[in-house]
Amino acid sequence: MQIYIDGDFYPESEAKVSVFDHGLLYGDGVFEGIRFYKGRVFRLEEHISRLYKSASAIHLKIPLERKTLTAALLETIRRNELRDGYIRLVVTRGKGNLGLSPEHCPKPTVIIIAAKITLYPEESYQKGLKVVTCATRRIAHGALSPMVKSLNYLNNIMAKIEATHAGAGEGLMLNEQGLVSECTGDNIFIVSEGIIRTPPISSGALAGVTRAVAIQIADELGIEVSESEMTRYDIYTAEECFLTGTAAEIIPAVELDRRPIGDGKPGPVTRRLMERFHELTESEGTTIF
Repeated sequence: MQIYIDGDFYPESEAKVSVFDHGLLYGDGVFEGIRFYKGRVFRLEEHISRLYKSASAIHLKIPLERKTLTAALLETIRRNELRDGYIRLVVTRGKGNLGLSPEHCPKPTVIIIAAKITLYPEESYQKGLKVVTCATRRIAHGALSPMVKSLNYLNNIMAKIEATHAGAGEGLMLNEQGLVSECTGDNIFIVSEGIIRTPPISSGALAGVTRAVAIQIADELGIEVSESEMTRYDIYTAEECFLTGTAAEIIPAVELDRRPIGDGKPGPVTRRLMERFHELTESEGTTIF
């Protein structure tokens, strides 16, 4: 495996960053997860745009122009001779001292990793995921905007631990008002009375790239989408539920807190969206080779 770090490529065994990097010391940085299929990177421009916006929001200047960063990303995939896989694009505050201040971090660190990924087993896409509500709440807007895809994922990790201990595939996170926000690593949607609903960004959801694709597909299929506040009641009483994420793609959720959602099986609307999503990933994207 060849990994890009600050303009050079290193084998995995030699790919290293300083122990004084503030990405390691404080989770100070931003990242993107990006998928590529059959030699094409899916929704690359959207991911790159979100990376730069996340960086701007935390007053971090990415030391590469967008075209240069995009070229480095594509070259990383080529060097690893992959046609299908996952890119992790990371920008940290860089090497500094043991203090919090970014003023002592003169140069951000840019890391690009290309690899294979399997987030959920194929059986989960056929039968659906079990989800549980986590006690860990989503970080409030007043603390850190959910629009920032930061390296500090401890909030999500603690919720993921709860879900794993409960034997569930994913964990549902609520905000401080008790409204549905998102899952630990995925956005959430329900189908109710023929309408697809998903929590708004104001409830603490990340503006997911795959979330936007799902909304686009629904519009193509003539299905109404509502971005509206949601409680667990809405999920308990929904006809269908599905999750979206770059790594997860679109995956059915069939149970919340040991209660079946709908008939406890992946529904027809979810299956239509999954089918169309796979069609898009095979026909769209930035060419690698």
